[in-house]
Amino acid sequence: MTLLAPHITAFLRERLPVDRRASEHTCDTYAHAFRLLFQYAATSLAKTPSQLHLEQIDAKMVLSFLHHIETERKNGPVTRNGRLAAVKSFMRYIEYQVPSALDQVRQILAMPFKRVFVESCG
Repeated sequence: MTLLAPHITAFLRERLPVDRRASEHTCDTYAHAFRLLFQYAATSLAKTPSQLHLEQIDAKMVLSFLHHIETERKNGPVTRNGRLAAVKSFMRYIEYQVPSALDQVRQILAMPFKRVFVESCG
């Protein structure tokens, strides 16, 4: 099992702000998305967030989390898609860091975003 904490720390502290030159707002938004995901996963698995392993954040867990934020937290599709974008970005990073997780990464990267319909004005 691969501890999650060192990878998410490197992603949020190095990959996003330094390598990808993401804005402070983007980094904060992604950090919040992961805080929510890890709290959800920890509760679901009866663990603390620091005990989570990468292998536990699989496609089933991510789908369950996305359903949770839409139904329990009453987030709309735009917010759901933002959370999924954060997870997918992290998984693209993980595919190079943890080659043994390629199947898990592939399944998560294949998850579709929800369509968002915007009414035009005028």
